[in-house]
Amino acid sequence: MSAPARVDASLTGVEAASTPVAVDRAITALAAVLTVLLTAVAFWLSYEHLQEVAARHGMQEAVARSWAWPATVDLFIVIGELLILRASLAHRVDWWAIGLVTAGDGASIALNVAGVGQDAGALNYVVAAVPPVAALLAFGALMRQVHAYLARRASTPVNMPPTGVEAPSTPVAVSVDRPSVVPTASVLPVLDPVPAAVAAPVTVPALSTPVTPDPVPVDTVSTPVDLCAPVVYPNRVDQLVRALYGTDFTQPSTARMTQAMAAAGLGASESTARTARGRVKAREPHLADLPTALTG
Repeated sequence: MSAPARVDASLTGVEAASTPVAVDRAITALAAVLTVLLTAVAFWLSYEHLQEVAARHGMQEAVARSWAWPATVDLFIVIGELLILRASLAHRVDWWAIGLVTAGDGASIALNVAGVGQDAGALNYVVAAVPPVAALLAFGALMRQVHAYLARRASTPVNMPPTGVEAPSTPVAVSVDRPSVVPTASVLPVLDPVPAAVAAPVTVPALSTPVTPDPVPVDTVSTPVDLCAPVVYPNRVDQLVRALYGTDFTQPSTARMTQAMAAAGLGASESTARTARGRVKAREPHLADLPTALTG
């Protein structure tokens, strides 16, 4: 039997199974916990050694100050790393923050190594230098994980609520027709062939020239027309307001209603006029579709 043929997965269009989400999250969480633990241990070792250096050089009796003194060195690293994280999230470079980290970590390494003494062995210097270097690397790894988490949260798409409009599932082909060529001159009619013996003249009809008629002036004054069947209004103010609707096809203004009321001897109260207009529109709702007068 012949050997089975090997199939390249990249040519089949089938993707290999990726790492399960639960396993990926577990590895990320474990790495974060170990990074935090390593950062804490390295900072503690470096801080403890710097406290011993301070206690041997001028702070033997001031125990509280000897424990507070290393913070003046190590906190520059923490502040600088946080500022670098903020700058990277904003897609920019903070050189001042990088300078703080460099100065703080350089001073921490130098003081830890110098605190061993002059006549110590080479391994003693290595042991003193490992904690500050490990603290720098571990804290940098921790900030990188925090940056990756925040960047992933920022890039997560937000599911918007449905708008109720569904896109058509079937593509619609839209054809664009080219504009037809419009002849600039009219085509002459086809004439029957004329015998050669007959020399009759051929008459070609002349093209007529379009004439634009002069505009006819239109009287802008409209004729009052009742829009619907008359409605009987028992109130004289309502009758007066209803009559104003049929004069120029607009809703009567307050000033016009009060003037008409005063001329008819019905007073000139604006509130009475507006109330009557509301009653008229309530009985004949189609009057509300008329345009409002420009004044009043």
